[in-house]
Amino acid sequence: MTIDTIQAPRLTSLSHGGGCGCKIAPGVLSELLARSNLPRQFFPDLLVGTETADDAAVYRINDEQAIVATTDFFMPIVDDPYDFGRIAATNALSDIYAMGGTPLMALAIVGMPINVLPHDVIAKILEGGESVCRDAGIPLAGGHSIDSVEPIYGLVGIGIVNPRQMKRNADAKAGDVLILGKPLGVGILSAALKKNLLDEAGYRAMVHATTQLNRPGAALSRLEGVHALTDVTGFGLLGHGLELARGAQLTARIDSRRLPVLPGVQALAEQGIFTGASGRNWASYGQHVQLPAGLGDAQRALLTDPQTSGGLLVSCTSEAAQQVLQVFADGGFAEAAVVGRMEAGEPRVIVG
Repeated sequence: MTIDTIQAPRLTSLSHGGGCGCKIAPGVLSELLARSNLPRQFFPDLLVGTETADDAAVYRINDEQAIVATTDFFMPIVDDPYDFGRIAATNALSDIYAMGGTPLMALAIVGMPINVLPHDVIAKILEGGESVCRDAGIPLAGGHSIDSVEPIYGLVGIGIVNPRQMKRNADAKAGDVLILGKPLGVGILSAALKKNLLDEAGYRAMVHATTQLNRPGAALSRLEGVHALTDVTGFGLLGHGLELARGAQLTARIDSRRLPVLPGVQALAEQGIFTGASGRNWASYGQHVQLPAGLGDAQRALLTDPQTSGGLLVSCTSEAAQQVLQVFADGGFAEAAVVGRMEAGEPRVIVG
């Protein structure tokens, strides 16, 4: 019996975590990076490096062009191999859009248990990733593969941006409003999927959200009133909001009543269905977050929920807010919403 004739296992059964929930917890990651004893080097054309935990590196070529480079990969968040490839590729390219850039090409990162998964299943994962690159209008120009214990897929993304229009996650201004481009709850839906508690409508909503390319980032970068951009992924809304706050040395205030949420997520969270990464996120940064009295576990889980291929989080002037919402609407992001603001104060997040 060949590998292609055996029964394929559920993809999610082969991974200890899925999607951006696989990320190392932010507190642990900070400790690991702090242990590095390598001397810091200064490169004047490296416009964005590791200093502010931004979404991608940016290197200036000339006054009009800079290269945006990023990489992202993870283990399966869904069992359908084609959908897994699409989600992973969409998530990887999101970091380019989050810098205000436009993708140029991608390289595939592939690690597969070659003697466990049928080859046609692996081929479907690759096909899903290629389909997203075609949708983004870029070539999948190569990559690298290994035989690994758990299935891993993702991309190296290369893009381009005008250095004057590049948007970092550290440039929010006091008085800015915060706009979130996609609804929350991907991690909660993925946890329900693993427990066989997710219905077809919930699955389709999750796949739609996670395979929607964050193309509006490139248009948003050209708006004068947009000061900062990031995307909400594995550290949840609170974690990435805290990165904005720390980068700008401001307080981020989140209005929990205005958060867009994927269908069925609230009910699942109230049943106690959420990921382990949600708890790890809170343990890492909870001391820098002020929650309102009476906020339940379900709402906190939503705020810390790891988003795979999540929405753009925009910090812009109040005057530009309607224009930003229109850019999202024109791009098919009908649920984009104002979810908070930036204000003077110590770097933290206050939830109201």
